[in-house]
Amino acid sequence: MSDITHDRKMLEALVCPQTRAPLSYDAERQELVSKAAHLAYPIRGGIPVMLIDEARKLD
Repeated sequence: MSDITHDRKMLEALVCPQTRAPLSYDAERQELVSKAAHLAYPIRGGIPVMLIDEARKLD
């Protein structure tokens, strides 16, 4: 199982499915954060889960 940070090109290619804005990587929480949508998408088993219904709402 590889860490998402090992594949920078994949990480840079991912965008928020709701806003198409860039995402930032939160290594501590293992999430991809969309500041534009105020959502955090989980990374499970090294795979980003890019489903709006699975995202955590940010305050």
